[in-house]
Amino acid sequence: MARADKAAAVAEITEEFRASSAAVLTEYRGLTVGQLKELRRSLGSDTTYAVVKNTLSKIAAKDAGVVGFDDLLVGPTAIAFIKGDPVAAAKGLDTFAKENPLLVIKGGILDGKILTADDIKKLAKLESREVLLAKVAGAANAAMAKAAALFQAPLSQAARTVDALRAKVEAEGPAVASAPADSSEPAASDVATESVESVEAPAESETVAEAPAEATTEATEAPAEEAVAEVATEESAEAPAEAETTEG
Repeated sequence: MARADKAAAVAEITEEFRASSAAVLTEYRGLTVGQLKELRRSLGSDTTYAVVKNTLSKIAAKDAGVVGFDDLLVGPTAIAFIKGDPVAAAKGLDTFAKENPLLVIKGGILDGKILTADDIKKLAKLESREVLLAKVAGAANAAMAKAAALFQAPLSQAARTVDALRAKVEAEGPAVASAPADSSEPAASDVATESVESVEAPAESETVAEAPAEATTEATEAPAEEAVAEVATEESAEAPAEAETTEG
């Protein structure tokens, strides 16, 4: 490989390291071109699976600031540069390795930390980002629905209570209006009449009480008139006596 081509290859690998959130090193010895194409397709567009030279990869890793990667660059090496979900890519590599034992996972790097082959397998057993996001979204929706139900419960209960009271009032209102008056209880007009009569009754008794007074007055005045008559009679009787005296 010419010097310029090597420099271009190193620059390309360096850029892949810098742009990736994780990288997994594999040994692909014995895999056919068709199998490699199938592997690339299963990893998706967010992962670049490239066969590299170990010497160039060491230079590129150093230029990208990746430390502790040299020990993994042994034998025929292909690197999966992961720009998407590391868990999903690890699942894809682990599944393909189980179906095609010629693919050997040697290790990798995740967020600057070196991973062993066992670490990659453990990573593959985790739930993918999409599944975790779906669970988080489901939990959030459930919490929001529960909160909304708690807020709406008092309002709906109050509304039902108001409706029940309104229905009760509407049901009892006509019955009370049309109910016949109790004959055992006196009507208001009767009570008023009895009150007036009870007030007027003493006045009449006072009138009756005044009648004997008038009778007493008349009885008193009658003897007085008789006494006057007697005096007049006596005066008339004395008059002739005086006349007789004058004549004598």
